[in-house]
Amino acid sequence: MNTGAHHPAAGPGSGDPSRVGPDGQGQGDAARLPRLIVPRRFPDQRGWFSETWNARRLAADGLAIDFVQDNQSYSAQRGTIRGLHFQAPPHAQGKLVRTLRGRIYDVAVDIRRGSPTYGQFVGAELTAENGHQLWIPVGFAHGFCTLDDDVDVAYKVTDYYAPECEGGLRFDDPDIGIPWPLDGAACVSDKDAVLPGLRGFESPFDCDGVPLRALATG
Repeated sequence: MNTGAHHPAAGPGSGDPSRVGPDGQGQGDAARLPRLIVPRRFPDQRGWFSETWNARRLAADGLAIDFVQDNQSYSAQRGTIRGLHFQAPPHAQGKLVRTLRGRIYDVAVDIRRGSPTYGQFVGAELTAENGHQLWIPVGFAHGFCTLDDDVDVAYKVTDYYAPECEGGLRFDDPDIGIPWPLDGAACVSDKDAVLPGLRGFESPFDCDGVPLRALATG
């Protein structure tokens, strides 16, 4: 887990509901912050079995989340970076991310206006072997770097894709300062290469009063 530098900003707060719905609203404290999910595995002589998502179990841990869509990405080359992406209201998305093949360094950046941890980030290594998942709440930009060739990543999201609400920040913005684990130049899309930096960025998300902290594990 890594945290970035502190970049203060001003902005209003919001309320304290308890469930994450398709609009990204209604989040209890546990669901408002990034969280590392570690599903249990049951090994035997054949291999192993795991419940990769269980709504009742996550709800018992404070993550009562309504997912509406599953996405999958394939990255052919090690050192591919996707991000930093978000989807703005009224179609804001929370994401539950896991790796199906290979390894990634996965990152969530706090972009909630008025947050005392605005511009800070947390990161974790997600691999097909460890089975770990990262919850990316509404109000956080998401990105990852592939650590292997031929990487498949799966996302569960809380709202449908809305191209008119797409947004993002530069993956290499020095004001965020993510130490991407790259051996050489990053492989990025033309679209991601021209995303803006944090300075001058007008976030569409308000702070909910819960500052970013070290990743909780569940």
